[in-house]
Amino acid sequence: MPFFTGVRARLRGRRGLCLLVGTLDVVLDSSARVAPYRILHQTQDSQVYWAVACGSSRKEITKHWEWLENNLLQTLSIFDNEEDITTFVKGKIHGIIAEENKNQQPQSEEDPGKFKEAELKMRKQFGMPEVEKLVNYYSCSYWKGRVPRQGWLYLTVNHLCFYSFLLGKEVTLVIQWVDVTQLEKNATLLFPECIKVSTRDSELYFSMFLNINETFKLMEQLANIAMRQLLDNESFLEDKSLPKPRKPLKNISALKRDLDARAKNECYRATFRLPKDECLDGHTDCTLWTPFNKMHIPGQMFVSNNYICFASKAEEACHLIIPLREVTIVEKADSSSVLPSPLSISTRSKMTFFFANLKDRDFLVQRISDFLQRTPSKKPCGSDREWKWNFGDPGCEPWEVPTASQGLLKLFRRNSEELLGPKGAKEKMKEESWNIHFFEYGRGMCMYRTAKTRELVQKGIPENLRGELWLLFSGAWNEMVTHPGYYADLVEKSMGKYNLATEEIERDLHRSMPEHPAFQNELGIAALRRVLTAYAFRNPTIGYCQAMNIVTSVLLLYCNEEEAFWLLVALCERMLPDYYNTRVVGALVDQGIFEELTREYLPQLSEKMQDLGVISTISLSWFLTLFLSVMPFESAVVIVDCFFYEGIKFILQVSLAILDANMEKLLQCCDEGEAMTILGRYLDNVVNRQSVSPPIPHLHALLTSGDDPPLEIDIFELIKTSYEKFSNLKADDIEQMRFKQRLKVIQSLEDTAKKSVVRAVSGDIGFSIEELEELYVVFKAKYLMSCYWGNNRAAAARRDQSLPYLEQYRIDMEQFKDLFISLTPWSCGTHTPVLAGRLFRLLDENKDSLINFKEFVTGMSGMYHGDLTEKLKVLYKLHLPPALSPEETESALEATSYFTEDVTTEGNTTLATPTSQFRQELQKNESCQEKGNFIIINRCEEKGTSPQDYRYYLRMWAKEKESRKETIKDLPKMSQEQFIELCKTLYNMFSEDPVEQELYHAIATVASLLLRIGEVGKKFSNRPMKKSEDCKTHNTQDPVSEEESPTSEQSQNSAVEQQPQADHEDKTPGDAQPGKTQEENQTLGDGAGEGQGSPLQLLSDDETKDDMSMSSYSMVSTGSLQCEDIADDTVLVGCEGGSSAARYGSTIDTDWSISFEQILASMLTETALVNYFEKKVNILQKIKDQKKVERQFSSSSDYELSSVSG
Repeated sequence: MPFFTGVRARLRGRRGLCLLVGTLDVVLDSSARVAPYRILHQTQDSQVYWAVACGSSRKEITKHWEWLENNLLQTLSIFDNEEDITTFVKGKIHGIIAEENKNQQPQSEEDPGKFKEAELKMRKQFGMPEVEKLVNYYSCSYWKGRVPRQGWLYLTVNHLCFYSFLLGKEVTLVIQWVDVTQLEKNATLLFPECIKVSTRDSELYFSMFLNINETFKLMEQLANIAMRQLLDNESFLEDKSLPKPRKPLKNISALKRDLDARAKNECYRATFRLPKDECLDGHTDCTLWTPFNKMHIPGQMFVSNNYICFASKAEEACHLIIPLREVTIVEKADSSSVLPSPLSISTRSKMTFFFANLKDRDFLVQRISDFLQRTPSKKPCGSDREWKWNFGDPGCEPWEVPTASQGLLKLFRRNSEELLGPKGAKEKMKEESWNIHFFEYGRGMCMYRTAKTRELVQKGIPENLRGELWLLFSGAWNEMVTHPGYYADLVEKSMGKYNLATEEIERDLHRSMPEHPAFQNELGIAALRRVLTAYAFRNPTIGYCQAMNIVTSVLLLYCNEEEAFWLLVALCERMLPDYYNTRVVGALVDQGIFEELTREYLPQLSEKMQDLGVISTISLSWFLTLFLSVMPFESAVVIVDCFFYEGIKFILQVSLAILDANMEKLLQCCDEGEAMTILGRYLDNVVNRQSVSPPIPHLHALLTSGDDPPLEIDIFELIKTSYEKFSNLKADDIEQMRFKQRLKVIQSLEDTAKKSVVRAVSGDIGFSIEELEELYVVFKAKYLMSCYWGNNRAAAARRDQSLPYLEQYRIDMEQFKDLFISLTPWSCGTHTPVLAGRLFRLLDENKDSLINFKEFVTGMSGMYHGDLTEKLKVLYKLHLPPALSPEETESALEATSYFTEDVTTEGNTTLATPTSQFRQELQKNESCQEKGNFIIINRCEEKGTSPQDYRYYLRMWAKEKESRKETIKDLPKMSQEQFIELCKTLYNMFSEDPVEQELYHAIATVASLLLRIGEVGKKFSNRPMKKSEDCKTHNTQDPVSEEESPTSEQSQNSAVEQQPQADHEDKTPGDAQPGKTQEENQTLGDGAGEGQGSPLQLLSDDETKDDMSMSSYSMVSTGSLQCEDIADDTVLVGCEGGSSAARYGSTIDTDWSISFEQILASMLTETALVNYFEKKVNILQKIKDQKKVERQFSSSSDYELSSVSG
């Protein structure tokens, strides 16, 4: 073709140059690899080649070549100038590329052009769908062994992908974020400043980043989103729907900007203890005038939709929170050399704050004004307002609840002499110190929070101020005043309602501080019940968890009910995230942090504690109850004071101080019990000598050390020591450690879940433990994929963490079809999805359109394990209701008329249960009124049966519950229509087999034989049908055949079944004959002794084997029915249109039926069919192939360029 040349890359001759060019293309361009086939454009007088098209195979490049011939070549002939030809070709190709990119990229995206191009290449390179969003991509090196491979790292919402092509070697990696167990940024001699990504199977090292900190931070965010998905589907979905950016930035994706904004929001909310829905609008450098020390403190101002906050650059210098609901005036003051660009903010509490050195003051004032206009002007509710609820609690007035306006401690304060003694004086001094602080630093939410504030907290908050300051420091006050009436509404809605959470609450109510007088009466118990129940209804995900009752009871001592409720909200949802759920994930995460800190600060003790296994035991009880359950109440409440101000950082440093104080004794311990006794005795003797409340008996008071008096430890000395030795703990460092431990904990819990599920199903399934574990991974991955690729909220909602592990992951029919197609040993081509749908309906016993893992592997096992009979039994069931849906065949409803509800309503086609048999016998044989279960009593009264009859029926009902192995006798017969569907499936199943011609011949022979057997059987069923009408009036008077035939199938609900007993030789094919098969009946009908055996004689042979005996097998194979060789494509037509349809018409014959025994016996005559169903298939290989397709594991592959180009 003129103007165009086809080129194939080869590795002969100038191999080194070719590899070098390919490597440079990869390193310098994100397109990743050199295509082996190219089409180049060149004019005769030019020395320059232009790449027009490329392809990875000859077939692909041929398509491009044909397009050029058909669409471009004729047009080029009209040009006279070669330069015009080149210009036209280049413009045409660029236009096609631009149009293609435009079609593939959603119009709403704001990503820059270069980023869009990288995203399209990522999807093509790694086979990702359009819903998989690229967050960012980086140039880096992947260390394979000791060789760095330069390439491109793509970070998507759900995957980490890497591609490299270096000197002929191609490396492709795809890792799901949910599979990452550890992310580390470190530097070693072998790997200089690298990022280590660990999964269960491998460790991957990436280095040579231009900005390793940015890359690592983004990896952490994406992995954290994935962990939230495993822990809580709702949080994952919220992270997925990120807000739109306001100012697009060059070369940064919109998703990357949104994730950065989300990280800043989380840090902002955590720093200032703000509600979870607060969004940071912006921040700027400034200075704050602090009147208490007459200084301008440098820091940053943060503005969000409801708050203005300030944090000094020097930690502990000053923190400030100004709710916009409190702001009255925002004005720009006059600038001066001392106070440039000042801004004045006044509040309702008569406080004025001066900010200066603002870079863009006008814009800032405008933003604050906008937010102020949106702020609702509601009167803030105070803690002193009266609430009157008609709860009718015992011990209080009918229309008033005392705990609605004050804490229980005020209601149950005992007259203590301590209030008048030295302790009372100390308490007064504390209150006076706080009053002075309020005067200098302000009171309420707008208080300046400085190092002085922390010092006062460490000395203990006075009892009268405890509730107020807990609300302020925790941020609970903000949520309470912005949700007036919320708690009262929750209490009203939850009153009188019961669920699992309320049952657990009732069980634990009287275990909550039973030693305190406030909870020794119904008033305190009722308040505790209301708060816990209201929270369980607010947050059903958590509901109720043990330890919440202990913490809430302490909150109620110092706060009214509404305040205690909002403190509990702050505790469970912000300060101790994920602590109070069924798996206490948050507590396990902080336990991991505690172990890590112990290794860092107390290395000598750490190893000993690990050997004893003590940390995992002590940390949960310490952290979950904030020491309230292990320390005297007067001392533990001081710990709670500091916790609400400092957060989890304080709990960790106090825990370290306790271990440090007992180090010598712990190092000498021999077992866990001894260590626990030492720590328990120590904590029980931590005293608060300043407490004005009478001491409350503590549960650990029984721990004594012989005759030696216990050594008391002052709580304030313990707190002081913890700050002196471990105060360098930083909140930011703890959050970083929390992320690291969260990965480890959640993956550990997922592994535990997998082992539990595999152990639960392994006894009933033929797969090995290894195979079940691999199947579980694939099953779970398919579910998770539906959450983030299916864009289906209902899929995520299917998972309920409160359910047993086996029920937590469930898939629908479409997901099952995908797995079935990739894993089934019975590949049926285009018919495979149809077969998958039938198997799904068969497995879905509860008809909720979802199946769990056990149901899934049960279906898979039926195809992989067992002998020929078991596999054929599965295939047989797939062509009977309920597997065969009405939509698949026109007369499916007629087919179901053969079976009653006792058979078809269950997921498995089995015999009617003993109870249903018993009921039907009673209905037919007794003229009594049936009403519920009293029918049994009526019959017993009429017949005067003995008590043994009851025991007999009880044994029958007990048998009902026992798992009964299904036999081939239990299977109902198959109609002609269903049999034709079975033949279609077999023909499709054999289409891709190496010996398909032999299999086609075998199934043609078997199908022809079975169709004729069905016709012969129909002859014997037609004659007695005439008598059936006459027998209808007499069928209730013939109890013998039914009472003595308990194994007869209730599914044969036809008039033939009700014929008189005298017609022995005319037994219908609808009756299941355990001893004799249809082939024997057919042979008898041909003249081989019609009078042989009555139905009673036939039914007495119940002990016959499931498999066909040799005598019946030989009757079919050597009988008078000989099969002819029928062409593959005419066997079904020939069978229907031949002797059968010619005589009885062209429609489906509803009288025709065939049994499973007949199908089994016929197929046993064909060696090819026997070999096909008995061959072993390795499911692990199929799982491996399926994982490659679905990208569910990290795969590293090296390809020679020549192998790709071939």
